[in-house]
Amino acid sequence: MRLAHKFVTSIPRTIEDGVIYISMEYATAIHKCCCGCGNAVVTPFSPTDWKLAFDGETISLYPSLGNWNLKCRSHYWIKNNVVEWAETWNKEQTDAARKNEKRDKKQYFSGKRRSLFGRWFKP
Repeated sequence: MRLAHKFVTSIPRTIEDGVIYISMEYATAIHKCCCGCGNAVVTPFSPTDWKLAFDGETISLYPSLGNWNLKCRSHYWIKNNVVEWAETWNKEQTDAARKNEKRDKKQYFSGKRRSLFGRWFKP
């Protein structure tokens, strides 16, 4: 599956299938879940959430999108506007990921930063 991307000032009221809307002003993207369930998937951009790469033609999001709170539990990457499906995680995997995310956010907001190479440092 290939997504189109649209840079917008604010998120539109109606989200089209197959389109990811990106608001740099609000540091957020939104799209309908790629499994077809119709649920909105919101990805905020921040040092502790998702990162957006734009190469002038396509967008990529990192890390993967694991929709663990949705009934579909879909899991995928968006790389160069293409959806790449990933395995669905079990409860133990999602619990561990949430624990790590919570720890990372706590460390980040307590003044520590994680470098691109995984080393911790204080600015």
